[in-house]
Amino acid sequence: MQNKDKPGEQFPKGFFKQFKSKESFQEYFNSLFKQGIEEMLQSELDEHLGYTKHTKEGYNTGNSRNGFFPKTITTENVGDIVLNIPRDRNGEFEPQIIPKGQTISSKIEDAILGMYSRGMTTSDVRHQVEEIYGLEITETTVSNITERIMISSKEWQQRRLEPVYFAVWMDGIVLKIREDGKVINKCIYIVIGLKPDGIKEVLGFWIEKTESAAFWMSVLTDLKSRGVEDILIACTDNLKGFTQAIKAVFPETVTQLCIVHQIRNSCKFVVYKDRREFCIDLKKVYTAINTQIALEELEKFKSKWLKKYKYAITSWEENWDNLANYFEYPLELRKIIYTTNTIENLNRGIRKYTKTKTQFTNENAASKSIYLSIKNIEMAWTKPINNWGLILNQFLIIFEDRCKV
Repeated sequence: MQNKDKPGEQFPKGFFKQFKSKESFQEYFNSLFKQGIEEMLQSELDEHLGYTKHTKEGYNTGNSRNGFFPKTITTENVGDIVLNIPRDRNGEFEPQIIPKGQTISSKIEDAILGMYSRGMTTSDVRHQVEEIYGLEITETTVSNITERIMISSKEWQQRRLEPVYFAVWMDGIVLKIREDGKVINKCIYIVIGLKPDGIKEVLGFWIEKTESAAFWMSVLTDLKSRGVEDILIACTDNLKGFTQAIKAVFPETVTQLCIVHQIRNSCKFVVYKDRREFCIDLKKVYTAINTQIALEELEKFKSKWLKKYKYAITSWEENWDNLANYFEYPLELRKIIYTTNTIENLNRGIRKYTKTKTQFTNENAASKSIYLSIKNIEMAWTKPINNWGLILNQFLIIFEDRCKV
């Protein structure tokens, strides 16, 4: 049985020795490409007519094949090629694989990009193109085609942003990337912004070896250089120094530490048999109706658990100023800022699209997949967040002098 993972084994041994030059091989490849496309066109005509050539189903249908006409197609990889385009007697057939005004190359390349963006490996893409389009391409060709993504990605990463974002969510995701012959974990820094129209957008992503407050400061500086003048509320995890990094670039921004992250970090220090009761008591703190009641519940929580779980309790006390900011806002606004779930949902989406890639060969490969994943996910972000009309009014009242709508 032939091994489809090795293109050369699909041909008889010594097959390629017949080509004495690059030009002779290119000529053969062009003829193979031409044959594959023409067979695809014939299949399209079969589907249009409703029957295949020389079958009785075609009798008295009112339409039939009517020869061919030559058409020169400009492709990006093969160059100019003359195809025999089939036609029907009624003149109704319009090929889909070669739409008017488009080249065959862009049609197939768009399909390749679509498959690649949904997490398929270059090997998977190659097999799908062969199966669907009848064209044999190498994994290198797939990589070369997807390389054009980097141009779009760089333009996207450098685009101008809104002057004001009502909220931003910042978090990192770890992926395995090969570097200097070793596979290492690298942190992908991601920022989502809430625009004045209530629609979310990913502001960018950045790759670094480890997550640090210092690098987050460089991310925020990048956002500022791309036109961001103000961020009203920033929602983050409790990485040490994160709040100071935000204040250094956007001094007026309200920082809200993610309550969910804080709960998870606290529970790390609680033995399993106490965890349920511990969490029930803790819930009374972060679900309080206002700051005063929350502080009262925190004192009760502290008196009960401090001796047994001192670190878990002191962590809440040390971070309280940045944990309790959401108590100052109405319930509708609280729901969107007390947790980084918004960006964690995006991270899960990225993992979904990249799960077939256990590791990336380099940062470029990782960037291509992340960028395409984000673009796919953002396609669903067409409407404002829930209750946006009400939340917008709350923002306008609370941040009256800083809102730009």
